[in-house]
Amino acid sequence: MKTSSIEPFFAILRAANPHPVTELEYTNAFELLAAVLLSAQATDAGVNKATRKLFAVANTPAKMVALGVEGVSEYIKTIGLFRNKAKNLVETSRILVEQHGGQVPHDREALEALPGVGRKTANVVLNVVFGEPTMAVDTHIFRVSNRTGLAPGKNPLEVEMGLLKRVPAEYLHHAHHWLILHGRYVCQARRPLCEQCQVLRYCDSAPPELLKKVTASA
Repeated sequence: MKTSSIEPFFAILRAANPHPVTELEYTNAFELLAAVLLSAQATDAGVNKATRKLFAVANTPAKMVALGVEGVSEYIKTIGLFRNKAKNLVETSRILVEQHGGQVPHDREALEALPGVGRKTANVVLNVVFGEPTMAVDTHIFRVSNRTGLAPGKNPLEVEMGLLKRVPAEYLHHAHHWLILHGRYVCQARRPLCEQCQVLRYCDSAPPELLKKVTASA
């Protein structure tokens, strides 16, 4: 993607969705952290279905510790890898209680030190809770960044660094949400819906026949 195309690319995505939000359901910073931790290799819809009941009884680190691994497992057993996730969630909750006063820390190193919390999860929390302009590169963002030529990379970290360099400052705060939603609903893995894409003209992988139609009607 040409550098000159990046601003209009995001301007169109912003116009279509000025205030994008995560599709994970949460009411506080801990619930968001827990939901993202549970979302690995699972759909947001599947996580939300489980956490609605889980968070009704354990929406703080202390309550999650009190519920215990077996208790948590019962609520999240419909989610893939639920046993390991339950262990990580309870241990993360224990660390939050013992080392951070029961609060989610505003610190990347501290977040990534929590069991089950990697760079992507830390980026989501830093962005959504604390308003930092981070890029949480999941499979959707990785695909969109490479397919469009926005920020090609061989791994998520390369893509993240590329996005931070190329995305204009005014779009950085919400950019990862726009890219996730675009990848989830339009630029899909098996068959991208190019005929429905509002930013097709800026995409390096745009089908030539569709691109001709778009440019002709512009």
